[in-house]
Amino acid sequence: MISLTSFAQNDARRAKVASAAGQLEQKVIAWRRDFHEHPELGNNEIRTADIIAKHLKSLGIEVKTGVAKTGVIGILKGGKPGPVVALRADMDGLPVIERTPVPFASKVKATYNGQEVGVMHACGHDTHVAILMGVARLLLSMKNDLKGTVKFIFQPAEEGAPAGETGGAERMIKEGALENPTVNVIFGLHINSQTEVGKITYRPGGTMASVNDMKITVKGRSAHGAYPWSSIDPIVVSAQIINNLQSIVSRNLNVTENAGVVTIGTIHGGNRSNIIPEQVEMMGTVRTLSAADEKMFVERIKQVVTKTAESAGATAEVLIPYSNHYPVTFNNIALTEKMLPSLQKTAGTENVQLKAAVTGAEDFSFFQEKVPGLFFFLGGMPKGANPLTAPSHHTPDFFIDDSGLLLGVKALANLTLDYMEMPAR
Repeated sequence: MISLTSFAQNDARRAKVASAAGQLEQKVIAWRRDFHEHPELGNNEIRTADIIAKHLKSLGIEVKTGVAKTGVIGILKGGKPGPVVALRADMDGLPVIERTPVPFASKVKATYNGQEVGVMHACGHDTHVAILMGVARLLLSMKNDLKGTVKFIFQPAEEGAPAGETGGAERMIKEGALENPTVNVIFGLHINSQTEVGKITYRPGGTMASVNDMKITVKGRSAHGAYPWSSIDPIVVSAQIINNLQSIVSRNLNVTENAGVVTIGTIHGGNRSNIIPEQVEMMGTVRTLSAADEKMFVERIKQVVTKTAESAGATAEVLIPYSNHYPVTFNNIALTEKMLPSLQKTAGTENVQLKAAVTGAEDFSFFQEKVPGLFFFLGGMPKGANPLTAPSHHTPDFFIDDSGLLLGVKALANLTLDYMEMPAR
């Protein structure tokens, strides 16, 4: 592990980063507010990508556009040899109607799944983009002393691609985001609306859950509702399946080690009160925090669903994943240990806190499957606010205090520079 003493030797450089970031703060906030007012859904981040590309080109940074449809990659080659460090920001908004009172609130409408919806940066990706644009400008000013190459990855569709399309981190990797030059390590952050401004939280190992969506189709035999004995009722079978699935978490998962979730979010069957239908369809999501738990959950879900149906004389089919799968967001343990002092020197040791794993998911995990990665959380909640009542992500009232962006710029810049200073990788 690199000691705090070693990092202290770079205090002059750290002070330079802090000064440069401070000078950029209002520009970063302005970028963020502009993106917030003009959000775009996944794989449709055309305006956002254009602004990013023009910014990087204006800095003289090599730019690749159209990666994974709308993604942008910038390559900054330092003045000295060294590793290739990737920094990633996601660009997409969500189909949410904004309800915040800020003057730059979104009024954008778009079509999603065939319906007109409001569009909002309800997860903070606007802040991620603005922060990384600021980091690009800051590191350019230190180009001659940069010991390696920085690859800025602006990624579309983290929240998932539109129906019938592919996108996000997985597609960026397939289209060469980690190659030419080959990336050695990757860092990313996520703003958090329930963590106070000025604080950073992190976790080694599994920090965000894997996610699989699933579709369950239960087939029985239709009958008049007055004569249920003539049926094989798929609604009753579905109810039994839903209840039995919960035993996977309560009886098969070692809850002292990791959390897990099996949720059924939709159930559709029948069209009249006195007709027992022939078929029921259910959709759900599965979250786990290790590859082993994920494998066990998938196997047990298939077993529980098919055997429960069979016991009632029905049949059932499980498609898992149905349309999307993200692996566990796994922070490389050795890398996290090495880089923790960098975060502590940037934010103050008392402001860098170990966090519990969360059952939300992130497709940054695809990058981490290919190269060592560290993904941490940045405070965006106003100081003194109550995290229990602060609006959560993916909601109309989601709110970020953009005074928290400055720490994000400094943290990503210092992680990059500190990693490049490390003698052994």
